[in-house]
Formats: sequence, structure tokens, C-alpha cells
Amino acid sequence: MKLNELHTWQLSVAEAVEMQHRLAVRVLRGGGIAHPHYIAGVDLSISRVGRVATGAVVVLEYPSLRLVEARVISGEVDFPYVPGLLSFREAPLVLRACQALEIKPDLILVDGQGIAHPRRIGLASHLGLFLDTPTIGCAKSRLCGSHQAPGAEPGEYAELVDNREIIGVVLRTKVKTNPVYVSVGHKIDLPTAVHWIMGCCKGYRLPEPLRLAHQAAGGNLKLEKNVLVT
Repeated sequence: MKLNELHTWQLSVAEAVEMQHRLAVRVLRGGGIAHPHYIAGVDLSISRVGRVATGAVVVLEYPSLRLVEARVISGEVDFPYVPGLLSFREAPLVLRACQALEIKPDLILVDGQGIAHPRRIGLASHLGLFLDTPTIGCAKSRLCGSHQAPGAEPGEYAELVDNREIIGVVLRTKVKTNPVYVSVGHKIDLPTAVHWIMGCCKGYRLPEPLRLAHQAAGGNLKLEKNVLVT
């Protein structure tokens, strides 16, 4: 995949915050995808010791959700851990993995926030701008905003609201399991984002592209024949 080189990653914390304000206005919160052929999932695993991390991207054929490509890149993270600025810590390795893809996905699911972020530009939105591809944020925890409890059945959700703005939904993907936090990343609207998250679920809490990306980043992905892999 090709990248839009929007900025350098050698930024201070203050410069990173300013960059988020500049990029947030470029995030597109509308759009839809009627018939995606390939859906990707991305995740990052950081070692508890040292600064070594592993970024992973997997590409699944849709609607079969068959894994067709996986790329995994390891390296050191340079940016400090600062809540709200995790994309500056995680995006470089993830983008390197995406650059290695031979198959260009039509949609990318990201283990992180989209616009459900204090400055409306989490990892999913940041990656979407760099990759110029529709992205959806699907996080396991809330960064900002408030909400009611969603219904108990898969597909039921509650709005996530911050400063009277709907920034995402709290979506139930599996019975008797904690919900996930879904938000627009880039080039997609919220109803469409919810539709594709549910469309990629196979009985687990996480949609299949993210579940496999998580396994890949942790070195636990079992690969079958005919899968392109690094």
C-alpha cells in the first residue's frame, strides 16, 4: 500500500498534540462501502520489557472471512506512552506492515479509537489519513465520552456522547460479553461502521479481522497454505 507522508514521526508531545488538531479537520466522517472484497485488521503488541513492539496487518476475503495475507513487522517504539497520543507510538510500525501488503484492502478495522478521542483523531483516523482508505475504530475500552448500557443481544448498541456530540457507539457483539467501542475512522459513516463490524463477527467479541490481527501481533496466528505472509 502507498502512504500519504503527512508528517514526520519525530515530534515532541506538544508538537504531536498540535499535529492532531491540524489533522482532525481532514478526517472524513461520511461515506460507505457497499461491496468490500477485502477487509483488513491491524493491531500492535508492545513488550512489557523494553521498547520492542510488533505491528500486524491481516487481510481477509469478504464475505468468506478467509485469511489471504498477513504482514508482521517488529521494531522499537520511540514515542513515550501518553494517553491520547498513542497513534504516534503505534502507527509507524503498523504503517510499515501495511506498506508491505500486496493486496490492497477496501476497508481497515483498527484496534483503537477513531473520532472517539478528545481531539477527534485516534489511531484509526490517523491511519486512515495516511493510507487514504476507509477505516473503523473498534476499541476494547473507552477513551472519552459517556453512554448508557447497550442491550444484551448482538447488534444492540448505545450512543457514545462527548460534549453533546455523538462520537461513536458501544456495541454488543456477543451475548454475555463486554461490548466494544466503535467509531468512525476515516471515509465512512457511523451506521456503516456498525454494519461492517457486525458483518465481520464470527461468534467472538472481536470482529474476525481484529481477532486474527491480535493473534498475528502476538505471534500466535496459525497460517494455512496459500496465505501471503512476511
